[in-house]
Amino acid sequence: MKPKSIIQTILLLIVFMPGIILIPGCTTNKSADNESAGYVFTYFTGNGPGQEAIRFAVSKDGYHFRALNNNQPILDSKKISSSGGVRDPHLLRGADGKTFFMVATDLYVPEQGWHNYAMVLMKSTDLIHWQTSIVNISELYPEQFGDVNRVWAPQTIYDKTTGKYMVYFSMKQGEEVDKIYYAYANPDFTALELAPRQLFFSPTNHACIDGDIIYNDGKYHLFFKSESGDPGIKLALSDQLTEGYKMVGQERIDQSKDPVEGSGIFKLNNSNEWILMYDLYTKGGYQFTKSSDLRHFKVIDQQISMNFHPRHGTVLPITRKELKRLIGQFGRFDDLLIDATSPDLKKLNVVINEKAMTIHLPIKRGVDLTNLDPHFTCYPGISVKPEGPQNFSNGSLAYTFTIEGQGAVVYEVSASEDHNPVLEGYYADPEILYAEKTGKYYIYPTTDGFDSWSGYYFKVFSSDNLVDWTDEGTILDLHKDVIWTDRNAWAPCIVEKKINGEYKYFYYFTAAQKIGIAVADNPTGPFTDSGKPLIDFKALGVIRGQEIDPDVFTDPKTGKSYLYWGNGYMAAAELNNDMISINMKTLKLMNVDQTFREGSYVIFRNDIYYFMWSEDDTRSPNYKVRYATSDSPLGKLSIPKNNIVIQRDSVTNIFATGHNSAIQVPGTDIWYLVYHRFTYPKGVEMGRSGGFHREVCIDKLNFDADGNIIEVKPTLEGIKPVSFN
Repeated sequence: MKPKSIIQTILLLIVFMPGIILIPGCTTNKSADNESAGYVFTYFTGNGPGQEAIRFAVSKDGYHFRALNNNQPILDSKKISSSGGVRDPHLLRGADGKTFFMVATDLYVPEQGWHNYAMVLMKSTDLIHWQTSIVNISELYPEQFGDVNRVWAPQTIYDKTTGKYMVYFSMKQGEEVDKIYYAYANPDFTALELAPRQLFFSPTNHACIDGDIIYNDGKYHLFFKSESGDPGIKLALSDQLTEGYKMVGQERIDQSKDPVEGSGIFKLNNSNEWILMYDLYTKGGYQFTKSSDLRHFKVIDQQISMNFHPRHGTVLPITRKELKRLIGQFGRFDDLLIDATSPDLKKLNVVINEKAMTIHLPIKRGVDLTNLDPHFTCYPGISVKPEGPQNFSNGSLAYTFTIEGQGAVVYEVSASEDHNPVLEGYYADPEILYAEKTGKYYIYPTTDGFDSWSGYYFKVFSSDNLVDWTDEGTILDLHKDVIWTDRNAWAPCIVEKKINGEYKYFYYFTAAQKIGIAVADNPTGPFTDSGKPLIDFKALGVIRGQEIDPDVFTDPKTGKSYLYWGNGYMAAAELNNDMISINMKTLKLMNVDQTFREGSYVIFRNDIYYFMWSEDDTRSPNYKVRYATSDSPLGKLSIPKNNIVIQRDSVTNIFATGHNSAIQVPGTDIWYLVYHRFTYPKGVEMGRSGGFHREVCIDKLNFDADGNIIEVKPTLEGIKPVSFN
């Protein structure tokens, strides 16, 4: 390789996470080469041509992984297998600390379907060069296993009592269910010593696959996929490696409600915590969970990042020397990910453009551009110049990244104060309120970043100028404050009402696909739930969609308040004077068109009622906002031909701009649109999970002379601070 291409392939910088000690500048870690310094993740990517092959990724912390070799195979499947494909790779460090053993399923689904007969055994002393052997069960043991039609997901563990390596895997014979078997490998790790024997006996005689064994606290823990009861990852324990496994109940150890398989568990370096990960194979995703007792696991998906989409793999802790070796051998230009970790930055929104060789650093409000230190952190063997604070006020600066003895590459690094997103972290479905009582603005969002929108609490943020926002904390926790449900806290709305001379705040929220209501005396709470859902029914012939996404609107002409809701339909009704019940006589379906998905929002301007809604799915890059007009809160809608309020921008690559609210500066005709987007810039690369990793933004909302909404262009810059006095 040429020096420049080498450094482009090698340069990998760790993503910042709270609690991780930062390395000043990009100074190399001086720890011994043989100390634990990272992890290697081995995986495959799918069932299509070229996807059933072994790939590697690396991480420094066990949370943030980056693919090596441009997410391409590190071994040629056609050369090492009988089928032309390998999958379900498992990697083990040997008892001597320097030999590695890897096993994989020998299967090529495009030609074989789900039937196979062999597995691949591999051995290496450097993680780079591998000795490989094919073990065909039906050919080697025709009398016992001549009718085998599935040999899946092998793994290896060292047996201290015998001094041998045990290979265990699932097999299916004829019409029988899948069972977990084991056999010892020969000393060269090229074959099995004897015919396989059954390792685990299911008490329900259901299929069991994808075994994963670890030894801890005097017990062998067998994690596996069981089809009994509620199918998922189950746990069995034994005092002995090869027999005696008893299930720990029938409950799933995994934390998903979806089908899962391919569990892989590893211990975090210098920690007593374990990470259990598994393949959400029907969704093409992966879930990570963490535990300190190997019984109770908590989902940590919001802490995980990967620039690839793995299937059924394993993670192994590695040393600094091994990490450097892997990066040096398999790093490629497209693996490059540079992250700056300064607390002065909006870390989620740092933009790396590998092709243009540029980095953009969005700084927080009030940060001095003349004295900014990006705090680049590096993998072993990589350094950066310049180090320390620099003056970015006059434009971009050249940063040189160097790999020891290899060469260098130069990136142009710029910095600016970007106001979008307005809230730091993952939030969505923003509802904005100007409170007369306090003279402040408030945003009430969905707390995002939870897998499959599984958040359970709501927060509120306050501002004097629409740019600087203060986290006022949690205002409603479904686990503590709501008795009728504890899940799926989504899409709230709020209204301020002056009743008998006192301000009241009525907070309508989605939970468990129903709409509840809580009341407070102040915009930041405390809020008290009514004790039951307000909307938990379908009416007027509706048979589709969900009862979600409430919007409350008070008509300035009459002072009456109205509630709008629905997914796939827009329902509307007048609220009674108590604001916690609806006038059923006024219930109706609004005449929206087929573009309506969810997220109703109503405003009033110049005697026109504007009805906004979101089109498409929030997981789609094309999620957008449209509008219609009416002459009353429950009147017939007139839908303009060109009625887009905001949509994705191909120039800035801002995607999924939807589920909005809007605000008018008091006493003016100045309006702002508040909306969410995919987290920028990585959200669009996250696949399905981009739909629950969203950010709240604000941009100017304008109207033409005829009252039509002028399409809003989403920006990174956002708006300037607004004075309300």
